Amino acid sequence: MTEYLLDMRGIVKDFNGVKALDGIDLKVRAGEVVGLCGENGAGKSTLMKVLSAVYPYGTWQGQIFWDGHELKATSIRETEEAGIVIIHQELMLVPQLSVAENIFMGNEITLPGGRMNYSAMYKRAEELMAELKMPDVNVALPVYHYGGGHQQLIEIAKALNKKARLLILDEPTSSLTKSETEILLDIIRDLKRKGVACVMISHKLDEIAAVCDTISVIRDGAHVGTRPMSGMDTNEIITMMVGREIKNLFPREEHPVGEVFFEARNVTCLDVNNPRRKRVDNISFQLRKGEILGVAGLVGAGRTELAMAIFGCYPGQYSAELWLDGRRISVDSPRAAVTQGICLVPEDRKRHGIVPLQGVGANITMAVLGEYARHGVINAEKELCQIEKSIARMRIKTASPDLPIRGLSGGNQQKAVLSKMLLPNPKVLILDEPTRGVDVGAKYEIYKLMFELVRQGLSIIMISSELPEVLGISDRVLVIGEGQLRGDFINDGLTQEQVLTAALGQSAALAA
Repeated sequence: MTEYLLDMRGIVKDFNGVKALDGIDLKVRAGEVVGLCGENGAGKSTLMKVLSAVYPYGTWQGQIFWDGHELKATSIRETEEAGIVIIHQELMLVPQLSVAENIFMGNEITLPGGRMNYSAMYKRAEELMAELKMPDVNVALPVYHYGGGHQQLIEIAKALNKKARLLILDEPTSSLTKSETEILLDIIRDLKRKGVACVMISHKLDEIAAVCDTISVIRDGAHVGTRPMSGMDTNEIITMMVGREIKNLFPREEHPVGEVFFEARNVTCLDVNNPRRKRVDNISFQLRKGEILGVAGLVGAGRTELAMAIFGCYPGQYSAELWLDGRRISVDSPRAAVTQGICLVPEDRKRHGIVPLQGVGANITMAVLGEYARHGVINAEKELCQIEKSIARMRIKTASPDLPIRGLSGGNQQKAVLSKMLLPNPKVLILDEPTRGVDVGAKYEIYKLMFELVRQGLSIIMISSELPEVLGISDRVLVIGEGQLRGDFINDGLTQEQVLTAALGQSAALAA
């Protein structure tokens, strides 16, 4: 009987001659939670795709032993039948199908003749949701009725229904609220007690520390080390990940803040599905030249809708009066916003920030293609020169500028989107969740870049769900709750408790 449920030995995977994995080892015992840590592009997701046969046997080198026997899986179905199930960062649910139909997709219970046995599937789905402490979920309702936290748990129910013995969780809390995250971490602890092993990929090191028994770190495709979590702290993990010590995760730098440069007045957005409801309710604020303005609030408060209205891309009815450098401007589309000097790095980079099948370079220059065109013909040499400068400036890890951007890690995709939005030389840059799904090293680089930009006179609006980030970076903080402006604070001794109190509307916010 082997000590390890999973034993990956010397895994090597390359893409067009570039090694993404260079001799990685990973061992997991039954009932153990292993935190797989590393910077964006380190190879974490690639390693898990090898394990789950997204990259089938024969496309990589090395050996995988599962429960003492060599595993040579050539399809995801084979690994799932063995008991290895991966839950991707982008959930694989069909919103229009019911909870039960999603849980049993590809493993339906059928009656003689091939008809669906809905009563049996509903019963089993209810048992699974009760096991995950979600007994109130109506398994007959379409998935789109439920929020991100519930959908994450539905994915876990789907995995448990496949009798998962090893659950791979790729950034499982990236879109969850704090309370939803606590529920998920409790469920991981319960699964551990039942003997289910987990490999957890996350950039949130406090969550890794809370549930993991062992930490395994990879850097640039190589195995850096594996250690028990009990003997480590988050600073040691960061040092292993980035190869250097980062003493201050928020490298706040002094910079001059000038006069009021941008103003939004009476911004109002009506709900797309229910126009009687206001997602943003008559919000007005000012932004100074060279200022970083943090925007905080609970999920669903209206922060993203506010940003979309300013950028001219809110999908429903909206109104906004915008002033830039002392003159009123008209913004009725993203093109108009960019022309006026306002750029947005969107919250959902997969849907709104990139064209997945296009190359990294094409994604970077798409907002300014006219600058490289003459009589409708692109000057490819001039464009490539700018692409290479942007890739070098942002340290984007890519084998080639022509590589489809979907092949990059989330953090490198984010750097490419940020590069794209800097090329038009904006005066106001809106960053909506700029470090979501980004590792600590890349976060640090993004923060340093933000301070470099404001020193040059750019003004930044940063929306973030992470209060330590808002307080660590911002000069001033707007707090939004239920579509209304609940507070405007100078960030001098400001605490998380004050921000949350304002967001919840429990007391009047102290205006700056």
